[in-house]
Amino acid sequence: MVRTIPTFLVGAEEQEELLEHFQRRCLHYSETHVERKPLCFSARAYQRTHPEKEMQGCKDADATLASPMLLGVCDGVSQVDSLGLDASRLPKELLKSCEELVSSQLLASDKGPRRPVRQEEYSGPIALLKEAYSRTESLGSTSVLIAVLDNTSLIHGRPHPMIGVCTLGDCEFILLRRSGGRQGRLQVVFHTEAQRIGGHSRKPLQVSRMRGSIDPAFSEDGVLDAIDRGSGLHCSSTHEGDIIVLGSDGVFDNLFLSEVVEICNQRLPPAPAPRMGCFVPAKPALLSEIAMTIVEKAHSKSKFQRDWTLPNTPLGAGGKADDTSVVVAEVVEWTRAGREAWERRNRPLPKWSDLFACGPGRTPGCRKGLKRSASSDSDCSVDNSSLVEDCRIL
Repeated sequence: MVRTIPTFLVGAEEQEELLEHFQRRCLHYSETHVERKPLCFSARAYQRTHPEKEMQGCKDADATLASPMLLGVCDGVSQVDSLGLDASRLPKELLKSCEELVSSQLLASDKGPRRPVRQEEYSGPIALLKEAYSRTESLGSTSVLIAVLDNTSLIHGRPHPMIGVCTLGDCEFILLRRSGGRQGRLQVVFHTEAQRIGGHSRKPLQVSRMRGSIDPAFSEDGVLDAIDRGSGLHCSSTHEGDIIVLGSDGVFDNLFLSEVVEICNQRLPPAPAPRMGCFVPAKPALLSEIAMTIVEKAHSKSKFQRDWTLPNTPLGAGGKADDTSVVVAEVVEWTRAGREAWERRNRPLPKWSDLFACGPGRTPGCRKGLKRSASSDSDCSVDNSSLVEDCRIL
């Protein structure tokens, strides 16, 4: 039978007692030599609430983020809808705040020569998540998972591209890499675990903001402490061609890990022999296709098969009806063209007054069209402080 019970809101006091039990500080480090070139994510996201929930008029409470140096998934706690709150507001605001911080800290640029980012600006994904939460105002509660790519993490004194993953709740992260170089199948390098109180599929750890009338024990300092003491932090070496999948519990409660890996292998077979020596990134449309396939496969688990049985899932037959969101990314070289394309996509749209009037600060000859110049910055400028400092291993 398909489960449609909403995720429960976890009180601050109940969560605080268990934080140390969930804390993880892990390093997944490869000594393999890699070229010293900046890397980034080529990523696409897809999300959709389960058809069963759509029929009940439920809103999608998930949020996703896919950008060159930051990936994110937030799964809003749908129970807060019954409290008169919009369950999707805090997830969206939190990821937007994370993106703004990463843009200023890891993608900062000006019109002149590349300027280095000051060391104190970026201190790893936990500090990033805490600062991002401090900048939000929305009420609500959400699981959160972010992955940050840092090109200048130092290990044994050498720059080493690293991905820092910070998770609080039951969204999950998979890093896949080809066995035997670029000619093998994709295999799991590491996979984060869900953080659930008592193993209950409806009670994940959460980042929240609540009125005192709803949760008398709530405090923002308590949430920041929960991120510090209860989050899972994984720091992993990364290489060009790595495939990354982030998903909400709507994915991983309905699909086994092997099923997600098989979808990636089917859509991303090894390169033909003549191209073995040269890495060719996957087309973004293909990453979108993989993301959609994962979501559709997760939803199909609640449909009866020809023998009138329900497919098996990690939760049992039929899985659960839930908001389902996924981000699929490939690690590729961070080039000047890629940076300029990202800046164009994220440049604020001009105001109507800018399009039809000339004045101070307008581009000369604006009657011929609004002119803009692309940044001269060629690659990302990043902090020299290593993500592995957050893992407390140095």
